[in-house]
Amino acid sequence: MKAEGAAVERVEYKGWKNCWRLSDGTVDLVVTTDIGPRIIRFGFVGGENMFHEAPGEVGTTGGSQWISYGGHRLWHAPEASPRTYAPDNSPVSAEKRGQWLVVSCPREESTGIRKELHVRLAEAPSGEGKVEVLHVLHNENPWAVQFAPWAISVMTAGGTAILPLPPRGTHADNLLPTSSLATWAYTDMSDPRWSWMEKHILLRQDVNAKGPQKIGVMSPAGWLAYAVNGNIFAEKAAFVKGAVYPDMGCNIECFTNPSMLELETLGPLAYVESSAAVEHREEWYLVKGIKPPSSDAEIQKTFLSKL
Repeated sequence: MKAEGAAVERVEYKGWKNCWRLSDGTVDLVVTTDIGPRIIRFGFVGGENMFHEAPGEVGTTGGSQWISYGGHRLWHAPEASPRTYAPDNSPVSAEKRGQWLVVSCPREESTGIRKELHVRLAEAPSGEGKVEVLHVLHNENPWAVQFAPWAISVMTAGGTAILPLPPRGTHADNLLPTSSLATWAYTDMSDPRWSWMEKHILLRQDVNAKGPQKIGVMSPAGWLAYAVNGNIFAEKAAFVKGAVYPDMGCNIECFTNPSMLELETLGPLAYVESSAAVEHREEWYLVKGIKPPSSDAEIQKTFLSKL
């Protein structure tokens, strides 16, 4: 599949009348412009949406409160209320620039930050999908602001997330800690949704669970994955060695509640000067015919070998 063969068209999607659909015949994604910027759908053509769609919110617009909607969004870290929760309920602009669809929202009045998503389908093996997403945060304040780009993919229910731990080693060769693992006040390591392995952590989404769970990891691998209904979605972002990351040094995070599960990648914290911008690039992969792994060996054999 060649990215230059991808079709880009204007479509209506579940009540949003002004959306863009990108498809190469194998996978497709839908970007909203009535709200956003959001990528509300990504999946195999004719197949289920890998992203969560919040009931009662999809297709709606307007309002002064932040609304989840689902899909993929761009935030800035560290998380704080109300700064992080600037609503994205208003129309955004979109234009084609070569192979890229560039979606931009107006300057957030409460933060002075403007968000952009640059999206394109990339070359992938036959029967699989690959997407490149460039996240851009512009500081339009008259002063420097410290923040980090934070890309969040809200996944559909019923799957299992995979988080890679940093490379393992021996006690004799590693007398000092080599990475960080962050927990939140509501993180419960005894919750049965967790599976703790030598090289990976698994987190299962459970619609019958009573509350949320979250964890953050400093992992040079820089990827996370989600296995659901025979498909695996993975996203990867470059890790910058020696950089300072939010949330006690985390570049990947995972959150779940009874409705959905979030895969999150973060860029380094930076003081962004007035009129300057920071970028954060992700690559997405979609592969079918893979069951949720339950061991390090299965992850290596059925998932990592395909990337």
